[in-house]
Amino acid sequence: MTRTVAELAALLGARVEGDGGTVIEGVAPIDTASPGELTFLANPRYTDRVKDTRASAVIISSAADTALHERDLVPPGVALLVHDDPYYAFLRVLTLFHPAPPAPPPGIDPRATVGKRVQLGDGVHVGTHCVIDDDAVLGKGTVMLAGSFVGAKTVLGPECLIGPNTTVLRECTLGARVRIHPGTVIGSDGFGYAPVGGKHEKIPQVGGVTIGDDVEIGAGCTVDRATMGQTTIGSGTKIDNLVQIAHNVQIGEDCIIIAQTAIAGSTKLGDHVTLAGQVGIVGHIEIGSGATVGAQSGVGKSIPPGTIWLGTPAHDIGHQRRIYAAISSLPDHVKTIRALEKRIAALEEQLAVHIVPPAQS
Repeated sequence: MTRTVAELAALLGARVEGDGGTVIEGVAPIDTASPGELTFLANPRYTDRVKDTRASAVIISSAADTALHERDLVPPGVALLVHDDPYYAFLRVLTLFHPAPPAPPPGIDPRATVGKRVQLGDGVHVGTHCVIDDDAVLGKGTVMLAGSFVGAKTVLGPECLIGPNTTVLRECTLGARVRIHPGTVIGSDGFGYAPVGGKHEKIPQVGGVTIGDDVEIGAGCTVDRATMGQTTIGSGTKIDNLVQIAHNVQIGEDCIIIAQTAIAGSTKLGDHVTLAGQVGIVGHIEIGSGATVGAQSGVGKSIPPGTIWLGTPAHDIGHQRRIYAAISSLPDHVKTIRALEKRIAALEEQLAVHIVPPAQS
């Protein structure tokens, strides 16, 4: 597939600077792109990279375009496509040059196992060695790839994609277009035990998991079923690899949860919450809508909506920056304290010499 720069600009609604007739044959990162390829620059801070690129065209923002011209960094022969959102524009071009592979053909592999009273919508694909337990429902166009399991009374909405070796246990409900990557487990037991006579007695986990529409869950994640009621993930939320979501957690819509994050039981996240990598959150607290938690933070109390928190224990970003500043100067403070200790000791010695002890009666 090839497209000219002018054709791509028309598709994207971008403004062209340079030769609109330049032919583009593919896309690549700015540092490794070759002639005939298109790349992008989303952050104006990295405009220096444009002058060294070998790409034939670059998608840039208006701010980056201005910076390039002000610093005379526009490389000769490179066409520029100026767009309000270069990252989104590049996403569209990437999809154009690398369309999604076609869905597997409808049907049930003869090596799959399908239980009693299972309902399969039109166009469902069930791959080799998949298992579907009794009374499960798979919506129209849903795909189960090799080695996956769907438990009894679980409902998968239309056009879901269940990756290889993925497990969705009993009585879970997935909305439309849910995408689950390989090795993830949905609906495993929550971690609940009662101390009895010095032993740990398991608390039955009799709830379920409910996942909204257009949710994507990465590889190797675990989403525990509720003790009672439902563990919920709101529509549009995207979850990276290796994330743990405990029983009765409630996650709002359009959240971003990045790798190796763990959320303890009964915690609530509002809408549009962002949790960066390796965040740990205790149970029974609330993270307000629009809040952001920085990487490797340990959250031990509720966070107000729309705020940015980081650190362990996590604090509001302004407070935490002051803590970081104080920590960075600790070596100097230690030297000052030791010097002061020496001066105090010397003064105490001088005072001991000059002070006459009181007369004894």
